[in-house]
Amino acid sequence: QVQLVESGGALVQPGGSLTLSCAASGSIFSINSMGWYRQAPGKLRALVATQGNGGSTNYADSVKGRFTISRDNAKNTVYLQMNSLKPEDTAVYYCNLFAAGRYYWGQGTQVTVSS
Repeated sequence: QVQLVESGGALVQPGGSLTLSCAASGSIFSINSMGWYRQAPGKLRALVATQGNGGSTNYADSVKGRFTISRDNAKNTVYLQMNSLKPEDTAVYYCNLFAAGRYYWGQGTQVTVSS
């Protein structure tokens, strides 16, 4: 059993910054990647950023240059540093872990960008 616990979601003004964290625990073997997805009201869940074991990263075009993903492998934790936030970044952000052929999801954390 794998558990993912996210934290860091909040209400922030446009142009502001926020850092999300996600800690994985449980029976974790051979993590291939960790990352973040988001789901805005009325929209499908979509990729934000992922990072593989070799450090390779993948970002959605809409967040390139503003968001940075990083991992602490010793702590099985992934972070998402979000800068220059826009109202369209408002969504529930979900942590994702891919290991041993399975995907695992966190419960989600709300990020609201509004003045």
